[in-house]
Amino acid sequence: MTAAQRLGRDSSIVAWRNLLNLRRTPGSVIAALVQPVMFVLLLAYVFGGSLGGAEYRTFLMGGIFAQAVTFNAAFTALGLADDMDKGIVDRFRSLPMPAMAVLLGRTLSDLTMSAVSLLVTSLCGLLVGWRISASPTDALLAYALILLFAFAMSWVGAAIGLMARSVEVAQSAGLIWLFPVTFISSAFVTTHTMPGPLRTVAEWNPVSATATAVRQLFGNRPPAGIPTSDTGPVVHALPYAVACAGLITGAFMFLALRRFRRITLG
Repeated sequence: MTAAQRLGRDSSIVAWRNLLNLRRTPGSVIAALVQPVMFVLLLAYVFGGSLGGAEYRTFLMGGIFAQAVTFNAAFTALGLADDMDKGIVDRFRSLPMPAMAVLLGRTLSDLTMSAVSLLVTSLCGLLVGWRISASPTDALLAYALILLFAFAMSWVGAAIGLMARSVEVAQSAGLIWLFPVTFISSAFVTTHTMPGPLRTVAEWNPVSATATAVRQLFGNRPPAGIPTSDTGPVVHALPYAVACAGLITGAFMFLALRRFRRITLG
């Protein structure tokens, strides 16, 4: 068996173990599924009336998809920190498996949860009036992009979970950065009315790129009267979003693996 085959086998075993373990913590599963639904309903009906009505609800969904998978990074951080706290990682260390398998198994299991969350969010979007106005190929590409971004965000969560000294710290650190990252973006509103420096940050935000690219692929146009930007990250949202996901995955995978080896090797 090659090293790659061994890594794939061990990672899938760890991922399956993590998914089976969800039966003991159904609350985390419910939270992961309810959270995007709550945001859809709140933003669509509390703010949607003043921001474009039905057109805004269609525009909103791209941002909700990007936000939902970004928030799932907190579950990765919490789950990995909990495994560290309970000594599960120490048990894995005693087994003849590569270090990467433990981390990859965690991110793959959380990617599965992101896929389920994406399905629930899509159904909720259909209920509030969202529709896909593009070809099936473009729609599948949009979902693939969301899952690619979800995988990148799970590595951010893995790095945070390993750097935290306790489950409580991981819970706080896993959430504190999520709100500015998702709200200083074009996920829910246009960046046109933001102050200059904040607007620049929002336009280059990977969450904005993912939300914009997903809207373009789904054929969801912004509401009439809302100006759109012509900057590079907006015009070339799809390649920029893919590049961001790749860079985030590579950078935080490196950080998480280095931290994991430092912890397990003492």
